[in-house]
Amino acid sequence: MGYSKNLAAGLLAMLFLAPAVLATDPDPLQDFCVADLDGKAVSVNGHPCKPMSEAGDDFLFSSKLAKAGNTSTPNGSAVTELDVAEWPGTNTLGVSMNRVDFAPGGTNPPHIHPRATEIGIVMKGELLVGILGSLDSGNKLYSRVVRAGETFLIPRGLMHFQFNVGKTEASMVVSFNSQNPGIVFVPLTLFGSNPPIPTPVLTKALRVEAGVVELLKSKFAAGF
Repeated sequence: MGYSKNLAAGLLAMLFLAPAVLATDPDPLQDFCVADLDGKAVSVNGHPCKPMSEAGDDFLFSSKLAKAGNTSTPNGSAVTELDVAEWPGTNTLGVSMNRVDFAPGGTNPPHIHPRATEIGIVMKGELLVGILGSLDSGNKLYSRVVRAGETFLIPRGLMHFQFNVGKTEASMVVSFNSQNPGIVFVPLTLFGSNPPIPTPVLTKALRVEAGVVELLKSKFAAGF
């Protein structure tokens, strides 16, 4: 009797869930879904599609990465993003790109992309590329100086950085397997969060005095 009740309950649950399951499809159902960034439609994961009559005919092309960014920043680098917010044509396609330009000695500081694996090519100059493994790998640092024309790969969710070790400007272009890879800058996250992480948490975690934490917080109070 107990088995029959469980079976009936399971079948009933499947009947209720069936419409939701049948309403999805893992593959694209149209050629294009140009993001309606101002759309009011309900969005679960991504953006609603613009009517093709309103999409124009240039959503498959972009010149945004053709121009170098301004590297006169505290980090000596400039990131030009080309995710779905900047290129609505990538909506639902699971791809995006960035360009990063570096002054001599400039860095793209330690950061994480929580939603994407990254593959990149150095276009100019020489960059020290570092990828930090998880605790499972003993926090190992994998690093190499990558030169123009050479490539690198960064698995999803692993912390990494780039640093211009050359005497001239450098640049790289990277691709992601997500239209919105996201980014978590480690220094900014720790010392510039809103609201701030309590100082006692950071003094304990970093094993430093409160004055050191407060100094670092003051460096990131205005962001990057």
